Amino acid sequence: MSNASTAVSSAPDAYFSCEGLKAYYGDSYIVQDVSFSVNEGEIVALLGRNGAGKTSTLRAIARADNPDLRSGSIWLKGESIHDKQDFEAALAGIQLVPEDRRIIPGLTVEENLDIARIAGSSGWSYERIYELFPRLKERRKQEGTTLSGGEQQMLAISRALARDIKLLLLDEPYEGLAPVVRHDIEKALIEVKNTGITTILVEQNAVAALKLADSALILDTGEIVYSGTAAEVLDNEQLRHDYLAI
Repeated sequence: MSNASTAVSSAPDAYFSCEGLKAYYGDSYIVQDVSFSVNEGEIVALLGRNGAGKTSTLRAIARADNPDLRSGSIWLKGESIHDKQDFEAALAGIQLVPEDRRIIPGLTVEENLDIARIAGSSGWSYERIYELFPRLKERRKQEGTTLSGGEQQMLAISRALARDIKLLLLDEPYEGLAPVVRHDIEKALIEVKNTGITTILVEQNAVAALKLADSALILDTGEIVYSGTAAEVLDNEQLRHDYLAI
């Protein structure tokens, strides 16, 4: 459980927000006083150089590995998340798709989705998922770990959608993907956005992320150094040079 001693006691108005978030993993102080809010149905690109704290921020929000929250608060639709464990955050609607995808060995595509729905989830139906990712329907009886990298990413996103999802956290969804497969993932994420699901996207390919996102946050050494629209970051060459090396 969190020991955040200075957590905000009342819920803010924003759909999702974190305020003054300070998180430790072991002795490492990684997330340093992070505050931002996200509107419902918005895609936010969380950017920064390697080691800036992007993945740690996502994992802190999802309560993954039970980070030590020294202070700060996390809220989703008026419900506090900072005082929850990882499985409770997932039940509240926060679904993290990690960079390594974590497809369960020995299970087919459909069985991986079955596991996601084991708690009686009211998430997306199989039919809706297969409409979003027709390739998964074709391979639904195939073992998940034998899929291509792009297909595994589709399955990882689908598992999140199969749960009762309110906030989708994506960590490097384009990692190692061919351009044509990345395009398929981008199209799917636009479809997900159109259903009203809110997404926070961490992606090393900053230009691709910014073209998809509505707004952008830039992290540097665990702190947010810029917040604005995605278009503003794309147009600001100096900002991209200083913090994104592009």
